[in-house]
Amino acid sequence: MFGRTKNKAWVVAVDMGYGHQRAALPFRDIAQGGEIVTANDYKGILESDKNIWRDSQRFYEVISRFKKFPVLGDFVFTIFDKFQEIREFYPSNETINAPTLQLKQVYRLFEKKCWGEDFISELSKNRLPLVTTFFIPAYMAEYWGYRGPIYLIIPDTDISRAWAPLQPKKSKIIYCASTKRAAARLERYGVKKDHIKVTGFPFPREFTKGNAAGAKKDLKRRLEVLDPNRRYLEQYGKTVEQYLGKQSPAFSRSKPGFTRRVSLAFAIGGAGAQADIAEDVMESVKPLLRDGILELHIIAGIHTKLAEDLKKKAGSHIFVHSSKNKKRYFEDFAKILRTTDILWTKPSELVFYAGLGVPLILAPPVGSQEVSNRKWLLDIGAGIDQGKPNLTHQWLPDLLKEGTLAEAAMQGFIEIPKDGAENIKKLVCGS
Repeated sequence: MFGRTKNKAWVVAVDMGYGHQRAALPFRDIAQGGEIVTANDYKGILESDKNIWRDSQRFYEVISRFKKFPVLGDFVFTIFDKFQEIREFYPSNETINAPTLQLKQVYRLFEKKCWGEDFISELSKNRLPLVTTFFIPAYMAEYWGYRGPIYLIIPDTDISRAWAPLQPKKSKIIYCASTKRAAARLERYGVKKDHIKVTGFPFPREFTKGNAAGAKKDLKRRLEVLDPNRRYLEQYGKTVEQYLGKQSPAFSRSKPGFTRRVSLAFAIGGAGAQADIAEDVMESVKPLLRDGILELHIIAGIHTKLAEDLKKKAGSHIFVHSSKNKKRYFEDFAKILRTTDILWTKPSELVFYAGLGVPLILAPPVGSQEVSNRKWLLDIGAGIDQGKPNLTHQWLPDLLKEGTLAEAAMQGFIEIPKDGAENIKKLVCGS
């Protein structure tokens, strides 16, 4: 199944939503054969293994969609989410070592169903460093005796106990934490301190290394329309100049007002649970589209049928995007984001993308990890909670006039590190 190449790594993700694959993308250049291995859908996967992965994915997607049903949906999701709960961080002297039911079930499947044994056997034919963005492939590698180094990237701001193995003090897994809080949480779970590295979240190369000038240019362009009354720029112009260099002429224009349409992108998650919000937004912003203030991009991912339905309801200056597969989706998303002024999304791993100078409007979180991601982003001032979607035409212009979104754009750019991918590659490859 897998060939042999020196000075490379096995880069392993899972096809569950978008988050774990998105975090793996920056490592394609060090990936064996130039390809990211999908642990739940690789060539030659055993049918029994694939069924276990498929069942867990379907269950989560059903629960995520069911959450929107009144009363009962929230009740069922709350019970499910309890198994992946992230407990309060304080008091700081409280150690949380007990494995969760979810974690015990994972190891039980290793023992009873030999889950992952064939996968790790194939990888072991070429004992490269193994880099993964999900905990289960890392646990598989350790359980089935993979003899190469194992690196686990955490693509969230905080994590549940499921992200630390059954016996964390005996584990050889090296963790690449995107935040200091995630690193501290791992210590709390019993992971050895010297096995935890705070690396930052890995961004794709087109947004970071070698493209710093482009990122600054994009942010300057955004600030022109995110602060039409120059409320933020008049107060914090020196800060903007410190980080972005010499201000563009538009910052000192004599008359306030919009220089072009504001580009708002609404991202529908992998489970498609935000489709109803997108429809409400499409209907609400029609006056802003008509008045030349806004253009709306709906990013439907690989939900092509949903995209077709939304296109039927879209009017002028509403663009609905879909992609034929996930590989193409990530490419399309990157292109759209470069010209986006505001990103509206649930607080998934995309909260880190505020680091590129894109202010985030946050849809309601789905699950404990997204609750933590939301809190982290709000704490650093790089995003805001959504208002009522059917009243977007009222509250969005106010945020623009007050310079709130311009401030969020700068806060994200300043506060969120962008060198995560380079830090991880140095750790894995030693250069």
